[in-house]
Amino acid sequence: MQTSSEISKAIQLRKASSDDAALIFELAKQIWNDHYIHIITQEQIDYILEWMYSAKSLTEQMNEKGHNFYLIQNNLGKYIGFIAVSGSDGAYFLHKFYILTANQAKGVGTEVFTQILAILNNPHTMRLTVNRKNFKSINFYFKNGFVIEKVEDFEIGNGWLMEDFVMIYKK
Repeated sequence: MQTSSEISKAIQLRKASSDDAALIFELAKQIWNDHYIHIITQEQIDYILEWMYSAKSLTEQMNEKGHNFYLIQNNLGKYIGFIAVSGSDGAYFLHKFYILTANQAKGVGTEVFTQILAILNNPHTMRLTVNRKNFKSINFYFKNGFVIEKVEDFEIGNGWLMEDFVMIYKK
């Protein structure tokens, strides 16, 4: 097993642009189909992939909504996930945080979270939403200092709701 120092050296974050939309979509497609199939239906996964990860949607998130995307790269130069945040003045929202299943439970996520905090100059708060049935991710966020702030449902179209916890990290 790698030490945290070795993991730190092995993981790099690269700021993404709309030119990376196809890569982000392919990562999202693999991750969502691996991870969420036991939580939501395939029909919902397909809808969310088109709604949130099409080139048009990603470009809009980056260029109009102020979401900063970072690609996660391992020491072999392979892209293994991505993260997206927005905010300012020390208060941020973590929109997306996805790592390929084969790279999970190895300290990679914690290293990525540490790096994004450094990039953002150690924000005083960070919020996120996570599906209430996504126990693996919820436990990861607990481990990294988040707590549940509230329960909320978000309409996403087609009669579907995102049934989420809003979680918060405070420095």
